[in-house]
Amino acid sequence: MELLCIQSQEHPELPLAELKAVMECENIEAKVDDVTEGIVILRNIPCEKLYGYYEILTRRLGYTHEIHEMIIKSHAATLGSDVESIDWSEYIDETFAVRVKRIRSEVDTVGCERELGTLILDNCENIKVSLSKPKTLIRVVAHGDDLYIAIERMKLNKKHFENSKPHKRPFFYPGSMNPKLARCMVNLSRIKPGQLLLDPFCGTGGILIEAGLIGCKLVGSDVYWKMQNGTAVNLDYYGIADYKTFHLDVRELKMYEKVDSVVTDPPYGISTSTGDVDGEEIFKEFFHAIYDNMKDDAYLCMASPHYVDLKPMIDKVGFEIVEEYRIKMHRSLTRIISVIRKKLD
Repeated sequence: MELLCIQSQEHPELPLAELKAVMECENIEAKVDDVTEGIVILRNIPCEKLYGYYEILTRRLGYTHEIHEMIIKSHAATLGSDVESIDWSEYIDETFAVRVKRIRSEVDTVGCERELGTLILDNCENIKVSLSKPKTLIRVVAHGDDLYIAIERMKLNKKHFENSKPHKRPFFYPGSMNPKLARCMVNLSRIKPGQLLLDPFCGTGGILIEAGLIGCKLVGSDVYWKMQNGTAVNLDYYGIADYKTFHLDVRELKMYEKVDSVVTDPPYGISTSTGDVDGEEIFKEFFHAIYDNMKDDAYLCMASPHYVDLKPMIDKVGFEIVEEYRIKMHRSLTRIISVIRKKLD
């Protein structure tokens, strides 16, 4: 069986990297078919595991907008015969709607929706079209002349990433990370629900919120008490209870238990993180402080500005870079998202 993933095109690499990271840590076994930017199909999924995988992916992913169970891959020239070959009673519950999304395709969206809807009606009894509140949504993704026809079984909570933007939280401070990127970074750290995640520069708690919502245990610390308290306010607001926050300089960090992952966005400005450490020294101090607080198989996912060379710092401590992704912020700043782990012997 197969799952059709419609991904964000906000970044050329992060959506697919996030998907693969979640598949790795959640032991999702499937062949990844990267059709084009925005379309990924997970193939060869055992029937008995399909809905378990589906639930995990819809709950976790940030840069994937929709996930659907694949019905058939068709073509504009063979749509009629392909639709006739399907037993639609297995998929449609009383009412349905067809929605077409184009990705690098010239297919007539409205015309295709009408044609497919009519074909389904002609090949299935006791069903009706409902454009406002259908019980079944048939999703068609058009790429070139290819038509990927699928059914929505579970919905992603896409509104969350809009409703949880930093300025909509009870405690707000300028410069907070976008929640979709924060969720992606949590996923890139390969954390599993129930495991312990640390953000030692927690700020307003954006990363911890996203980790908490997928079921992680949380520890956050910040050198400024205002941030520590604000993070707690925000976590409480989202109903997240399994957390601890500390007013702490990262150099004094000594965890009561080693963590399963570290996800963080260290401050880039002068004297903003440890109060008396400037520039690249912040990162050097951070790597030394965090190493012994991480389990040997833990991942660190962090953001940094392009002008800071992390490699010599992490080499000296005993880390290695596994993945790197670049996000253009504006003309003078590119943000680097790095996935790091302890060097393997």
